Amino acid sequence: MDIKELFKIAVSKKASDLHLVVGLSPLIRVDGELMSLSEKKVADKEMEQMAFALITDEQKKRFISSKELDFSYESDKGFRFRVNLHYERNNIGLVARVINDTTPTIEEVGLSNVVTNLLKLKQGLILVTGPTGCGKSTSLAAMVNYINENRNCSIVTLEDPIEYIFESKKSIIIQRQLGSDMLSFDNGLKHALRQDPNVVMVGEMRDLETIATTITLAETGHLVLATLHTYSAAQTIDRVIDMFPPHQQNQVRMQLSMTLAGVISQRLVPKIKGGRLAAREILINTSAVANLIRENKIAQIGTVVETSAKEGMVSLDRALKKLYEEKIITKEIAQSQMENPEMLDKFRIL
Repeated sequence: MDIKELFKIAVSKKASDLHLVVGLSPLIRVDGELMSLSEKKVADKEMEQMAFALITDEQKKRFISSKELDFSYESDKGFRFRVNLHYERNNIGLVARVINDTTPTIEEVGLSNVVTNLLKLKQGLILVTGPTGCGKSTSLAAMVNYINENRNCSIVTLEDPIEYIFESKKSIIIQRQLGSDMLSFDNGLKHALRQDPNVVMVGEMRDLETIATTITLAETGHLVLATLHTYSAAQTIDRVIDMFPPHQQNQVRMQLSMTLAGVISQRLVPKIKGGRLAAREILINTSAVANLIRENKIAQIGTVVETSAKEGMVSLDRALKKLYEEKIITKEIAQSQMENPEMLDKFRIL
């Protein structure tokens, strides 16, 4: 098998991911569903040859040493992939995320004016959250692209690996990749302060040190965009606070209440006519939300989101209800993603 040919097929079939596992045929994910590319199974030596054809000798040493490697790869046709190499049952495995060759726009990913208003802020923390594979990186790229086209500022991105390549327009964009350009997200964030940024994009807040430095950056006059693997706005705030030891949590609540600008929590759902789109919950940090964060009443945030449409907030249930009423998704899909599916026929979108 030729890995470059498999990449080409994945792109042509509009797949989101390519999976290569020894003993199985190559698989791609299209509209959320896995499908086989052939009946031929991947052999162990064949898998090793394909994997090592994509990386340098230095990357090969790191991979053999750590048993994991994340990197970006660009084919000779200009298509880009975010690749993860790993071991499973003592064999090499590969998962490649297909990256669109054009930078997404706010309109293409369906982000509302509420989000563009957040992107006009001079400082604060905007979190894009959701499960793995829900399009967080694409939404984040569209947000960076909007700032690049509409604001005259300096943008620093910290990524693992770099996915979308940005061309500086109104803004200057510096893209730094974990491993080749920085040793860790935490280290990169600390040094970002010396790079005169107005906007900092953090690919993922993975650990306590990164979260703490991200909040500090937002406190010190920067607009910070970051992602987190959580399922709702309320859970996102809980997760951030719970990452800290108990004696620091009151201080973190106070910091979050002042620095948090908004949370965009999304999930990808299949459309009736094929393809997928994001259903999003949007939390804006109003004075009411800030008070709930300070007073550790996070459980009440969902109610505030549900009743604050005038402030631009949207609950996930209402977002799904709207998509259903517009005949974009089926009733079954809407109810399968709703927190309160019985409400689908009871409330109306204002």
